[in-house]
Amino acid sequence: MPLEAAPEWPGSIWIGTLDLTSDVSDDLVLADAAGYSRARLLIRSGRNPRGFVELDVHHGRVPESELRDALAGLPEVDPPLAPGLDEPISVVLCTRDRPEALRAAIASLLQLNYTALEIVIVDNASATDASQQVVAAVSDPRVRLVSEPRPGLARARNRGVLEASHDIVAFTDDDVVVDPDWLLGLMDGFSVAPDVMCVCGIVPSGELRSFPQAYFDSRVTWARSCVPAVYRLASPPDGQVLFPFQVGQYGTGANFAMRRSAVLSLGGFDEALGVGSPTRGGEDIDMFVRGLLAGHALVYQPSALVWHRHRADMSALHEQISGYGLGLGAWIGKLLLDRRTAPMVLRRAGRGVLHARKMTRVAVESGEAPAGRGNGSLAATELWAAVRGPLAYLRARRGGARKSPLLGS
Repeated sequence: MPLEAAPEWPGSIWIGTLDLTSDVSDDLVLADAAGYSRARLLIRSGRNPRGFVELDVHHGRVPESELRDALAGLPEVDPPLAPGLDEPISVVLCTRDRPEALRAAIASLLQLNYTALEIVIVDNASATDASQQVVAAVSDPRVRLVSEPRPGLARARNRGVLEASHDIVAFTDDDVVVDPDWLLGLMDGFSVAPDVMCVCGIVPSGELRSFPQAYFDSRVTWARSCVPAVYRLASPPDGQVLFPFQVGQYGTGANFAMRRSAVLSLGGFDEALGVGSPTRGGEDIDMFVRGLLAGHALVYQPSALVWHRHRADMSALHEQISGYGLGLGAWIGKLLLDRRTAPMVLRRAGRGVLHARKMTRVAVESGEAPAGRGNGSLAATELWAAVRGPLAYLRARRGGARKSPLLGS
């Protein structure tokens, strides 16, 4: 992912990838490495991610001997992935008033190694026509723009589903850069079994040049795991005591795909959840869990790779963390209002509180936080927002947001 600016924090980490199908017989020379003392590399064997390694940077280089020592600690190389199912895909990218980020995201989508696809850009209640101008400048017949004038990411995603021409619909955001093999990775997940409704991929940090980015990187759980997983309600995974509500294990809204037919049967995304609504989040995790509760399978497939650019300043980070907490609390409030899920949530309540406290105790290993705006302040922001979430959900529903707006579509 191209850097937006030079590193501004002592703990900044250079981000890159290394494919082991190429020769590793010399020091690794890093591009644009000035100001970085550490490097994080996603190690791949073709399309197969093996894991991450972090190494010291010496004058813009990673010594070959240190790299080899780090690689020795990774899991054994799996056989190269064979091509997955070959089905046409509709890519839905929802955007609002971020034309520069949108331009970069579209550029990466146009480099996808996939033939049968369309790219549907959903302009969600933007204040200007800048997003429309970005799309108009793209001379590719696979790209088209649709408008959803009502604000809210759930409404925008629903508009994308209705506009999609194909049964597999892949979703991403405007602050990402997708890997050229992203759609091949998603199809790896759908190839696992006929009952797979949803496939989520890995979303690594594409830039760690500031403390806020490092904090968010340490906070999220969907940025590092390179181990594929299949989730079904009938076969709970070992060690996940909150299943099916331990949602950080599944993935995130920046990188997932669903069967359009299944989304319609579930009624679409809940309009009371998501960025742009009073709850500011949660529409993605809500859909993941609803699919599991309906008897479908969800696959986490790390060969589906999307790089994410986290917020780089403290005020934006606080706003984002607050949104995460509010959306999570709103979603929990929704679960408690449902006769089926309320008992399931209440049985897990004690363990859920312990999990939430653990998740918000983020330790950033390198460098220092800006004075007075550190980890404790961010944790308090997130937890307080989560407490307010159920009221935000009720406020959204009273405002006319529909829980299943696509039923019958």
